[in-house]
Amino acid sequence: MTINDEIIILANQLANAGHKPTVALIKAKLNKKVALPIIISTLKTWQHEPSLISLPEEKCDITEETNTTEDTDNFRQKLNDDLAQMKQEIIELKQIIKQLIEQNKG
Repeated sequence: MTINDEIIILANQLANAGHKPTVALIKAKLNKKVALPIIISTLKTWQHEPSLISLPEEKCDITEETNTTEDTDNFRQKLNDDLAQMKQEIIELKQIIKQLIEQNKG
């Protein structure tokens, strides 16, 4: 959660409780020290959203981890295939260069 998210959530909680969100009230409720200009600028753009009083919990999904692992494995395989192809092309280019050098000598 960003500091702006925390400020917005606190402002919504205060507004839901019937209090006007002020810089002083927000600053008192924040978990860490935040520069006043950040609080002020966030409150200037804040609009009351009664339902936004916390951010949803992030879920740990094994399927997502598996897909990420599969994506990584696919990426590595493609990278290895591309690298093997490049190595083969380098070998072919070296052979062509060697032939050209031999032709120029003769």
